[in-house]
Amino acid sequence: MEYRLLGGSGLKVSALSFGAATFGGTNEFFKAWGSTEVDEARRLLDICLEAGINLFDTANVYSDGRSEEVLGAALKGRRDQALISTKATFRMGDGPNDVGSSRLHLRRSLEGSLKRLGTDYVDIYHLHSFDALTPIDEVQETLNVFVREGKVRYIACSNFSGWHLMKSLAVADRYGWTRFVAHQVYYSLLGREYEWELMPLGVDQKVGALVWSPLGWGRLTGKIRRGQPLPAQSRLHKTAEMGPRMPDEHLYRVVDAIDEIAAETGKSVPQIAINWLLQRPTVSSVILGARNEEQLRQNLGSIGWNLTAEQIAKLDAASAVTPTYPYWHQRNFPQRNPPPV
Repeated sequence: MEYRLLGGSGLKVSALSFGAATFGGTNEFFKAWGSTEVDEARRLLDICLEAGINLFDTANVYSDGRSEEVLGAALKGRRDQALISTKATFRMGDGPNDVGSSRLHLRRSLEGSLKRLGTDYVDIYHLHSFDALTPIDEVQETLNVFVREGKVRYIACSNFSGWHLMKSLAVADRYGWTRFVAHQVYYSLLGREYEWELMPLGVDQKVGALVWSPLGWGRLTGKIRRGQPLPAQSRLHKTAEMGPRMPDEHLYRVVDAIDEIAAETGKSVPQIAINWLLQRPTVSSVILGARNEEQLRQNLGSIGWNLTAEQIAKLDAASAVTPTYPYWHQRNFPQRNPPPV
């Protein structure tokens, strides 16, 4: 396993990490992802630890907290071998203060996560989304207090826009508070918007990317092909409208390019898609989601080899889209706006 620094911190994380969104399955949305319980989860974690994976990601809203409970139980007795990442901000109750990044809700959320995980600290604590109603000073001070208390080791965010992240970093720097070292982002061959602003920001501010849904919301599993119906067993049947949208032709063009490289390398579609991500700037770790041992072992085959420059260029070309304004305009002035890739 390869280990990389998490952004500008001194924490080393495995280049591949494990996402526990498939644990629990207590509601229809997450049941479409998976419903792994403790015994099977313990086996999956055995495989991860044997392979050198040290980072395990979850969130309080995954299956209404059940994902955290399963992960904590599966890690019992070996907490010191794992880095745990979890998140807050989304709604966790019916009350008016049961959502957002207020001091009240973040405190309740952290204490609830610690209890469900069966631990007294979280290694990486994320804001799951930006809260425009709570003052950034309040948010960043609260996170800084968590770090000072020893209940959180490092802080991160997820799904922020560029100005959300930069303003949060500026507030933290102004007061000398702990700053975000990572940004958990959607990034894949099917969705490269991360490169337009967030990647340059990550390079400049030393914010590492933790990549979620590296297979394009389940579209790069190798089961979707041009002219074929959607597989009967696909979470896209129940979750497609909640995720990224794209023209069918864009998907097929990318899959066609991957298939050509698969024939050259003997690697699978998911392995090629993940390996491409591992060679991108700012990427600290790619989060793997797996329902079962077979999927996990296949995804672990994404590391230990590299695509050639020619293969990367082929994938880059197939997955390229015209960016929205002002990014298409900035590309006309590359002498002063050089891309990070």
